[in-house]
Amino acid sequence: MAELASPVVVHNTMGAAYIGVVCAGMLYGVSCVQTWYYFFKYQQDVWYIKALVSAVWTFDTIHQILISHTVYHYVISNYNNPVVLSDMVWSILLEVLFNGFIGLLVQGFLTLRVWRLSGNNIPLTAVVAALVLAGFGCSVVFTAQSLKLQTWAELNQLKGLSMTVNVLAVVADILIAAALFFFLHRSRTGFKKSDTMISRLIMFTVSTGLLTSVCAVASLVSILVWGQTLIYVAFYFSLGRLYSNSVLATLNARQTIRGLGEDSDELSFSLQGISKSGERQHSSTRSTNISIKIDTMHEFMRDRRVLDDLPEPESAV
Repeated sequence: MAELASPVVVHNTMGAAYIGVVCAGMLYGVSCVQTWYYFFKYQQDVWYIKALVSAVWTFDTIHQILISHTVYHYVISNYNNPVVLSDMVWSILLEVLFNGFIGLLVQGFLTLRVWRLSGNNIPLTAVVAALVLAGFGCSVVFTAQSLKLQTWAELNQLKGLSMTVNVLAVVADILIAAALFFFLHRSRTGFKKSDTMISRLIMFTVSTGLLTSVCAVASLVSILVWGQTLIYVAFYFSLGRLYSNSVLATLNARQTIRGLGEDSDELSFSLQGISKSGERQHSSTRSTNISIKIDTMHEFMRDRRVLDDLPEPESAV
């Protein structure tokens, strides 16, 4: 028993991993509620949006299982067996891949929004897509290489690749958020209702991009400053959960945002016929009153009609 006389420091290794699992678990609960709410509230969404939500939740679930297995392996299955702490368990390596899958789906979805809002801007979309794919590719390579290793000491060989994954995530998130902010702000119409909707969309875009960026930066700084610990894991475990909750919150907020512009904005003004040089003068100048009605709620009213058309429970056969 002499080898157990010296205490083993675990607060910045397994302790940090445990905190990461707890935080990720709480965020996973939020994503489960948001997923249920989405399928309950937006049953008329197109199939590929439903597929996106299903895939994100599935990868979220697998990732939560993997990181929970990691902590259980070290803290419960090998309790009072400090020798095991120097070896890596397969689940903590495989979780990087599923975090990458979540990031690919969410950032890919946002890249498609950049493409549409920018008016099919190919150079900008290509740069964003390249960053997203590069980040996912690094996650795949990291997982494949790390599964060949046995100890945490050997994992230091992949420190540069681990940092690259976080750097690419930060740059992609910032670029996506900046692009969406720019194009949404440029689409303001000057009408109160529609501008309120756009402002709310901008708020969602900036806040979600900021959260994921801060988490990735925290993970990156932890690798640089406390590279011999697992403090960075506490942040990285929650990164995928922040991605999933950000896209779910955006999708679930659509009806609320549309409600801000339920009342249509109207503008009336007069145009007077002005003769141009070289053109024959009209015998009389008349004023033409034109009423322009801008309805910012076509999609909201469509969804509302769909909900109104659903049969009442008592009339269902």
